[in-house]
Amino acid sequence: MRIVLAEDSVLLREGLIGLLERFGHQVVAGAGTADELIVAVAEHDPDIVVTDVRMPPGFSDEGLRAAIELRTRHPELPILVLSQYVQRTYAEDLLDSADGAGIGYLLKERIGNVEEFIDALHRVAAGNTVVDPEVVRQLIRNRRDPLARLTTREQEVLALMAEGKSNASIAAAMTVSEGTVSKHFGSILGKLDLSLDDTTNRRVLAVLAYLRG
Repeated sequence: MRIVLAEDSVLLREGLIGLLERFGHQVVAGAGTADELIVAVAEHDPDIVVTDVRMPPGFSDEGLRAAIELRTRHPELPILVLSQYVQRTYAEDLLDSADGAGIGYLLKERIGNVEEFIDALHRVAAGNTVVDPEVVRQLIRNRRDPLARLTTREQEVLALMAEGKSNASIAAAMTVSEGTVSKHFGSILGKLDLSLDDTTNRRVLAVLAYLRG
């Protein structure tokens, strides 16, 4: 894949470039600021963007806001966000873009697990939603209705979906059949009023409803 990487720390940026290239990917541009990220995407038209949240000059949420701007300009551009901490500001806007398809939000510590990081990169590039388990835990602490309608088992299924797991992986983790997972998901859709037509990615919408709750 052709990747634009935005990270203000030169050491971390160079380390990520080496890691990504080791797995056969090409980093076509490395950006140190949010503005450089916007320019690099326009110039190189990458397959995916990997960006930090906190970047110069304010080191608050510049990278996240740039990611939202990029999704506005290029709704189908996959973006994997990396953060030292869970940043709630603008996170919902990013997850809402293009119904959350092709969006990932990982804590930087996840990079230490190389296989997990590369797997997340590939899943986001394929159009999936991948959210770090710790991000999920922090975003759902103040859940509100209609999520309160879900049973404990249904909440467990939806939490695993939010981590990007397939039905087969969820079934294995919960020691149930895939059919049982499908039944739970059907119930979740009904309780979240997401009985939509087959052209809509209901799985992504259910995860977004969970994270916003």
